[in-house]
Amino acid sequence: MHYQGTVIRPPSEAQSYILQVTYGCSHNKCTFCPTYLDKPFRVRPLDQVLDDINMAHQVYGNTRRVFLADGNALVLGFKHLVTIIDALHSAFPLLQRIGIYANAQDILQKTDTELKTLFDRDLSIIYLGLESGSNAVLKRVKKGATPRQMIDAVHKAQAAGIKISTIALLGLGGIDLGEEHAIETGKAISAMNPRYLSLLTLMVVPGTPLYEEMEHGAFTLPGPLDMLKEMRMIIEHIDVKHGCIFRSNHASNYLPLAGTLPKDKEKLINTIDQALRRGESYLRPEWSRGL
Repeated sequence: MHYQGTVIRPPSEAQSYILQVTYGCSHNKCTFCPTYLDKPFRVRPLDQVLDDINMAHQVYGNTRRVFLADGNALVLGFKHLVTIIDALHSAFPLLQRIGIYANAQDILQKTDTELKTLFDRDLSIIYLGLESGSNAVLKRVKKGATPRQMIDAVHKAQAAGIKISTIALLGLGGIDLGEEHAIETGKAISAMNPRYLSLLTLMVVPGTPLYEEMEHGAFTLPGPLDMLKEMRMIIEHIDVKHGCIFRSNHASNYLPLAGTLPKDKEKLINTIDQALRRGESYLRPEWSRGL
């Protein structure tokens, strides 16, 4: 198998075979994201992808899960994706689930029939970075999508049967837009009602435009306790109707939490309140945090 540059996958794909079908991210303008600054976006040649699948078949023949990388591999055309997925099923008879990163436009540009066909071929989970439910925050960080577009994309994918795992970033609103970021993120998640929700904590990385903004005083990162207050406010404003599996156990987070919303909403808020009372010494130390 051959990989180029930085390759990442969601924590829940830790046991999956990672297949790089694109290089980088087709948007790659988010001011906070350092992940694909090392390579321009390109569609990986199909013959190379199929060669990798063949090699993986010889080594990982019992594979049950596959994750398609890089940053928003759903940008690939429908027929291109079907060719790859059919090759995966031929190589891995036990294959049960295929996951993929996507942005809103990737989903919205697929037809309902195309999404249903992909789901029927076991593309059963899409990871989408909401980042914030605030349009002002999304504009400032150059996300390239509005909250409404992302909500519509989630509805469209879920209507086809595909589960959505959405990610939001604590701290992305800075000090000045922190409250708006938290409240509107809770509202957007409520409107989406995704199957999975992960809250990560913003870590400003040198080399990103956001780092330059912070260095020049145009952006101020909230402190650890302010991040917890944001998380509390987001959860407080989430009103989902069906079970949403919630996690804040990413390495970037100061306080790992897990639960199901709405069932565990009060318990999660009480745990955050307890951490706020105990102060920073109760939180994950800076040296142990990571992207």
